[in-house]
Amino acid sequence: MTRILEVSGLTRRFGALRAVDESSFHVDEGEVVSIIGPNGSGKTTTINLLSGELKPDGGAIRFRGRDLAGLSADRIAGEGLRRTFQNGRVFANATVEENVLIGQAPLARATAPLKPLRRMPIIRWAALVVETVLAIVGTPAQRREERERQQRAETQLERFGQRLLPRRDHPAWTLSYANRRRTEIARALASDPELLLLDEPTAGMNTAETQEVMHQLLDLKAQGQTILLVEHKLDLVMSVSDRIIVMDGGQVIAEGTPVEIQNDERVIEAYLGKRRGTIAARTHDVASAVLDDEGEAR
Repeated sequence: MTRILEVSGLTRRFGALRAVDESSFHVDEGEVVSIIGPNGSGKTTTINLLSGELKPDGGAIRFRGRDLAGLSADRIAGEGLRRTFQNGRVFANATVEENVLIGQAPLARATAPLKPLRRMPIIRWAALVVETVLAIVGTPAQRREERERQQRAETQLERFGQRLLPRRDHPAWTLSYANRRRTEIARALASDPELLLLDEPTAGMNTAETQEVMHQLLDLKAQGQTILLVEHKLDLVMSVSDRIIVMDGGQVIAEGTPVEIQNDERVIEAYLGKRRGTIAARTHDVASAVLDDEGEAR
């Protein structure tokens, strides 16, 4: 399998606290890899480092051979990584459809032909002037790109069926919490991510809503979508993951298949401390502990 992401020695400190402590792992193309761990173990911080929300204090993040460590969030998105957030973020005053269209900004070519120049002092104004002129005049390439954007948005709205399609023209602030989370996932998917980073996509959802998301993740997996998932709900993790990475205290303490992780003593101890009993019984306790968790220290 092609290794799409390789993380080595990733470190992030907040004062004296090492939120991520020389963490190393990889993701292969087409895999669904989940990161689990107790609250404060460094899961969300890891996603924030990968997506450019935070800059690492050390280590490498290699995506298709290129080191992304320290790049800005927009440049990392331009490389093909897209994400959702632990605390859902949508553009509240934009409609559902507009949110999904906005998510495709990294794909803009005809409307932003000089995008690399934006990062250069003085010269960046030339890029902005060109984009302004193109927005006023319009070109066949722009119109073609707009049709493609609309089609991608339609595809993702259809993925969520009656949850989003009838609400496509509704402002996002009018949506239920679960539908705001669905809008955020649709927005990330609409830009054809090479690697989709999902940070607790079912947080705040009830059992039925979580099951819906699980089936959608399984559909994405069947389509070959590469996913790195942070999630507390162990039933979902065990159902969709090819491999699971377990973090505790900012470090990776275990990695393996779902079956291997369920029977790993280090994982059981990380969640519950040193306790006696059968592996099966303690694994059930781990599942219960994870299902009861609702958040993580960032």
